[in-house]
Amino acid sequence: MIRVVLIFSLVLVIGCSSPRPTPRPDLNGLLRQSVNSRRDPSLGGRWLASLGQRNGRERVELIDLRSRSPVPLPGLNRADAQPISVSVSADGQRLAVVQQREDRTELVLYRRNVGATQRLPLDPPGVPRSVSLDGSGRRLAVQVSRNGRWDVDLIRLP
Repeated sequence: MIRVVLIFSLVLVIGCSSPRPTPRPDLNGLLRQSVNSRRDPSLGGRWLASLGQRNGRERVELIDLRSRSPVPLPGLNRADAQPISVSVSADGQRLAVVQQREDRTELVLYRRNVGATQRLPLDPPGVPRSVSLDGSGRRLAVQVSRNGRWDVDLIRLP
């Protein structure tokens, strides 16, 4: 009797457990081959934005996960800018980027449909560190250093 109860309990536990996470070796292999290293991933629907290092230089990269191919980002990866953090909207049309340029760290919004960046001011001023864009691409959260402390600013975008 105890054996039947144990077997029945085991069947219930196995049958009711949720599916296990499964790695995607096909996509993971592709991602490892395309650059020397990759960090700061951001998933937006079928899009993966990350910072990839190639030839000793980091750049923002966008991958279309359905077609398994990189997406060109003309006007975003400037020779005089070092990206620090990236986030992508669910439709892949907007990317928010924290980047270091010359002696300042800035927050920019990149719109793929026009291939242009727009610097986003912080009020009150501060030094951005990390960014997270919502699925719609209309709101973002940015971690900001001000006067020796960390804040999080929420910004509504047009």
